[in-house]
Amino acid sequence: MAVEQKEKIGLTVLQERKRLLNFIRKRIPDEADAEDILQDVFYQFTESFMLEPIEQASAWLFRAARNRIIDLFRKKKSIPFSRTFKSTDDEDDSLSIHDLLPDPADGPEAIYARKIIITELMEALGELPAEQRDAFVMNELEDKSFKEMSELTGEGVNTLISRKRYAVVYLRERLKELYTEFINR
Repeated sequence: MAVEQKEKIGLTVLQERKRLLNFIRKRIPDEADAEDILQDVFYQFTESFMLEPIEQASAWLFRAARNRIIDLFRKKKSIPFSRTFKSTDDEDDSLSIHDLLPDPADGPEAIYARKIIITELMEALGELPAEQRDAFVMNELEDKSFKEMSELTGEGVNTLISRKRYAVVYLRERLKELYTEFINR
């Protein structure tokens, strides 16, 4: 009986994998998150199938994937700009923009790189509309919460979040080439 169940599970995984992954990718842009959800769904499917065979496997898989996607969106919070660049350590220390800059103690190349990055960032910040720049600077550089920012400016929290988001999108695109250049060194 267990061999027969394993064969049915394997066949279902082979038949549904591509379709299910495409379904997930349409809703989850991050490749790693999409793969994680796919693996979680197949794991959950295997466990459930071993306890009691599932008659409509395809419907079950898509429903489970939809639930995992919803769970992911509930768990995800706004990602600060400084967390855009992943830390290489396993520790969950929060990064600031200053942590991302080369340490001047590392010599002349690090000082030069730091100067270029700061110059480009300041130039990019200067290109933003004042409201977006202020929202970004207060939240990222001055480490103020959106609630604190709202109290200071009189603007609504959602407005400030939206302004910062526009700033982050612009800065990511504007600084992408510079970031790639320094990563590939």
